[in-house]
Amino acid sequence: MPENVESLPSLVPDAARPGEPPVGAADQPAFRTTPVSFVRRSGRMNVRQQEAWDTRRDEFVVEVPRLAARTSVDPRWSFDPEASFGRRAPLVVEVGSGQGEAVVAAAAATPERDFLALEVYTPGLGQTVYRSIRAGLTNVRLMQANAPEVLEHALAPGSVDELWVFFPDPWHKARHTKRRLVAPPFVELAARALRPGGTWRLATDWAEYAEQMIEVVEASSAFTNAHGPGAHAPRFEGRVLTGFENKAAKAGRDVVDLTYVRS
Repeated sequence: MPENVESLPSLVPDAARPGEPPVGAADQPAFRTTPVSFVRRSGRMNVRQQEAWDTRRDEFVVEVPRLAARTSVDPRWSFDPEASFGRRAPLVVEVGSGQGEAVVAAAAATPERDFLALEVYTPGLGQTVYRSIRAGLTNVRLMQANAPEVLEHALAPGSVDELWVFFPDPWHKARHTKRRLVAPPFVELAARALRPGGTWRLATDWAEYAEQMIEVVEASSAFTNAHGPGAHAPRFEGRVLTGFENKAAKAGRDVVDLTYVRS
């Protein structure tokens, strides 16, 4: 499972970091009012991750103003890709970048594109910084933030060319399925962020979740299945084979790819 696995929300707001707006500042709520789709796992970086994080993070990590928690996004703040990357280029956003395998490989293969990786797990971010340094990349940026809040507040409408959601937590227990990321509210946010003609790529190794994805995305007039109503897509060649996907295969679970176009 990727490092942005979904979880029950915290009921206690995190303290703001130095230099960030105080938690619950001004007239904004001090608590999240909706569940988040991840758990911030505890874990330490290894030596190479920590060195990359300590020495080069400012080149890759976008500092996000907070509000209700350490992964929240102040709705008054917006991300300027052109200023961050120093150029205007097609923007690809990956939700839940994990250890950075997919985003780094894609950024190296398509230097004419810019990539924004959204992840909450700090060691995963450290590994992505390390991989980006080793690959000599300048077209990768990272945010440690709750993805729906980024799509809703930080990204300008129609500013994203491709959106990737690979292997979100399936919440396979019946009482937890309401916490799945790919649900009607998230579809609306994806539609907001993507430009007309932009692409939304999804992948899951849980058949029942794949059917839910098809149902909720195709219920929206904002998206068209690139391969016909209800159809699965061929495996996206731009998604590198990760250890997580290998584990799914060994467990006998088939991976379903889906591709939608912003209408």
